[in-house]
Amino acid sequence: MFEGLNMGDLGKMLEEVQQKAKEIEEKSESIELTAKSGGGLIKVTANGKGEVIDLEIDDSLLEDKESLQILLMSAINDAIKMIEDDKKHTAAKMFSSLGGFGTQG
Repeated sequence: MFEGLNMGDLGKMLEEVQQKAKEIEEKSESIELTAKSGGGLIKVTANGKGEVIDLEIDDSLLEDKESLQILLMSAINDAIKMIEDDKKHTAAKMFSSLGGFGTQG
């Protein structure tokens, strides 16, 4: 499995992985993803770290607590899923840029 593996090359690859991971973490802080529910009555914006940074609620929902709760949960869950999908996509790009590291040929 490890035949012909140059430890120096492995060290370089690990350094590249660490550097790319650091770059991804820094970029994630600046990414903003917005999820909507109820046709835009609720808007939740989160950053790439999963922190909710903005929340908009249409005034028409203020009289209907149950609908507000349902739409708010939906928008938050959608925002979380968007963040997870973005992280998976970014990780896949990172590994593909390392020349197929972790892939089988």
